[in-house]
Amino acid sequence: MQTASHILDRVLVLEMVRVTEAAAIAASTLTGRGDEKAADAAAVEAMREALNKLYLDGTVVIGEGERDEAPMLFIGEKVGAAQGSGPKIDIALDPLEGTTICAKAGPNALAVLAVAEEGGLLNAPDVYMDKIAVGPGYPEGVIDLAKSPTQNVHALAAAKGVQPNEIIACVLDRPRHEALIAELRAIGCGVMLIGDGDVAGVIATSDPDTTVDIYMGSGGAPEGVLACAALRCVGGQFQGRLVFRNDDERARARKWGIEDLDKIYALEDLAKGDCIFAATGVTDGSLLAGVKRVRGKMTTESVVMRASSGTVRWVKGEHRL
Repeated sequence: MQTASHILDRVLVLEMVRVTEAAAIAASTLTGRGDEKAADAAAVEAMREALNKLYLDGTVVIGEGERDEAPMLFIGEKVGAAQGSGPKIDIALDPLEGTTICAKAGPNALAVLAVAEEGGLLNAPDVYMDKIAVGPGYPEGVIDLAKSPTQNVHALAAAKGVQPNEIIACVLDRPRHEALIAELRAIGCGVMLIGDGDVAGVIATSDPDTTVDIYMGSGGAPEGVLACAALRCVGGQFQGRLVFRNDDERARARKWGIEDLDKIYALEDLAKGDCIFAATGVTDGSLLAGVKRVRGKMTTESVVMRASSGTVRWVKGEHRL
């Protein structure tokens, strides 16, 4: 019997990069063209085609939506060239994280993919999630979603040995976050607003070069699972709580086996066991450079991480046109 680590050994780390590269390159042909749906469709088709070339028995657990909403890479779709015989893995993906960003040629659009052994990734419904995240190096429990933003910033500042006005929080720039932003600024906390792409926002907490100390606010629950897969590889803390706006969303959560609708999820509740996380830049951003076309070739920049080994690899690719 294969161990979990052997299962992911079969799914070569660089193969994951090839999958995100394919999606990023496809989406990049529509950067700045103002058509979100076309860019997303191009990325989805390219990612699906690349996945189906790999020797694996994969199941999409975080995808483009439920089957009736998404013709490809829907939740529950089987991918891979070894159905029934290859290693069984769960796949969380966002072929184009930041569709609006790509359409407007803004920063931080990514093609993102995470894989884990079967059962390793939470099958999160497509609803909002309240999120809070910090990078590695802090005592366990320094952040707590049950506490106020002010309390969390003060706790983080104390753990870091600085004043609250030296903390920088990353927040999605949305009307729903007006009160959060006002509270953070009232205690002197710096607020870095991002237009989209909260996977990159959460990961930014793990990279000192971004100067982001903490991520706060609500965004998509599926993106929360993807971000947790990355934090599992590089270290950090995360808490999330699903947000339901109506009975339909509550019913959707129960359909995916979620009974405790008020549960606060920790990092390993969302992504456990060995994980591989890969991302390729579509547009330039804080994490990765975007796809460039120069003199008959394209260049890509990707990152791929693995939880069991704690390795992070930066991959620059050149592709002939």
